[in-house]
Amino acid sequence: MIRLEDADSVLKNYYLGAVKRQLDGDCSPFYNAIEKTSDNVSGRYAYFAFSDGSLGGVAAVGEDDDLPTPHAESYVDATAELKNIYGTIEISDKAIRATEGASYPFVNILNSEMEGLVAAAKANFARMLYGDGNGYLCSVVSKKEATVLNVDNAKSYFLGYPVLIDHASPIETEIIGVDPDAGTITVGEDLSDVEFEGGEKIYVLNAEEKELTGLAAIFDGVGIYGRAKAVYKFMNPFTKTYERASLTEENLVDMIDLLQERSDSKVNMILCSFKTRKKLAALMSTSRRIVNTTEINAGYSSIIINDVPVYADKFCPENRIYFVNTDDFSLCQLCDWSWLEGDGGKVLHRIPGKAAYSATLVKYAELVCKKPCGQGLIMLT
Repeated sequence: MIRLEDADSVLKNYYLGAVKRQLDGDCSPFYNAIEKTSDNVSGRYAYFAFSDGSLGGVAAVGEDDDLPTPHAESYVDATAELKNIYGTIEISDKAIRATEGASYPFVNILNSEMEGLVAAAKANFARMLYGDGNGYLCSVVSKKEATVLNVDNAKSYFLGYPVLIDHASPIETEIIGVDPDAGTITVGEDLSDVEFEGGEKIYVLNAEEKELTGLAAIFDGVGIYGRAKAVYKFMNPFTKTYERASLTEENLVDMIDLLQERSDSKVNMILCSFKTRKKLAALMSTSRRIVNTTEINAGYSSIIINDVPVYADKFCPENRIYFVNTDDFSLCQLCDWSWLEGDGGKVLHRIPGKAAYSATLVKYAELVCKKPCGQGLIMLT
C-alpha cells in the first residue's frame, strides 16, 4: 500500500503546481484579464480606495497666484473582507489499500479526483465573477410539474447544485436536471403541495454573503464593500435598458463613449452570453461592418466592436451585456491556491467516522472594483 506520506508529497509537490496553472490560466476571459495581487491585503481584509472618476488638483495659474487646491474628495477608502473558497477531494481507505505494491493505481485515483476538483473550482470561481455575492442562480416563473420548475434562466451548469428556493417557507433541495431549451430545472424535492407566485429566487445553498462580490453585486446592490451607493454616487455604474429586438450598433458605441466621456474610463472588454454575442455579430454584419474574429486572451475567441473585444461566457446572464475596464478590477488574495495543512504540514486528513481521507484546496480572495462609475451595463428585455 502506498504510504500516506508519499501521497502528501505528491499532492504538494506535483498536483498543486498543476492545479494553479490550470485555474489561473484557463478560468474565463474576464478572470484572465484582471490583476491578481496580495499587495493591499492584510489579515482577513483587502484595503483599497474608490475613485470617483473626476480630475482635479491641476490648473494653469499665474506666477504669483496660489497653487491649485488638491482634489481631496476624488478617492474614498474602503475595506473588503476576503471570501473563503474551498474545494475538497476524498479518497477511501479501501482505494488506498487496493494500490498495495504499486503507485500507478493510486496516481490514477488522484488524477480522477483532481480533474473533478479543478473542473468544479474553475466553474464556481468563474460563476462567482458574475454573481451577486449570495449565490443567486435564477428565479421561478411557475411550477410545471411536481419536481419541474419553469425558470427565467436555465443554465446547464446548474446541474448538481444544492440550492435554497427563497419561498415563503424556504425549500432546500438539489437541482437534478436542467433543460435550457425548455427553460426548466428539475429538483429532487416533491413540490406537489407548494404554491408558487413567480419570482421566487433560487440560490446556491448556504452561499449568502459568502461568495465573491461579482458583477451583479457591483451593478445591482444598494452598496458594496460597506459603502452605500446612495451616499457615494460615483459607486453607481451606468445602466441602460433596450429591447433585444431593437438593439442597434449605435447603442453599443454610445455606452463605450458615455463611459469615456463621463468617467474618463476606457472600456477594454465587453462580456455577454453566447446567444447575445451571436446577436451582436449579426448586428454588426447588418450594418455592413466587418466582424473581426481574434484569438486572444488565452485562446478565447472574440468579435470586435469599436476596437473593443466582445467575449462570450456561459456564466453571463442572457439579458446582460457588460462593458468593463479590466484595469479597474483586482482579485485581492491572501495567497494563491494552497492545500489546507494540518499537524506536521499534512495535506491528507482522516475523515472522522469514515474509512476515508480528504484533502482541501483553499483560496482567500475578493474581487475588487476600484472605479464602479467606469463600468457599464446594457440590460436586454
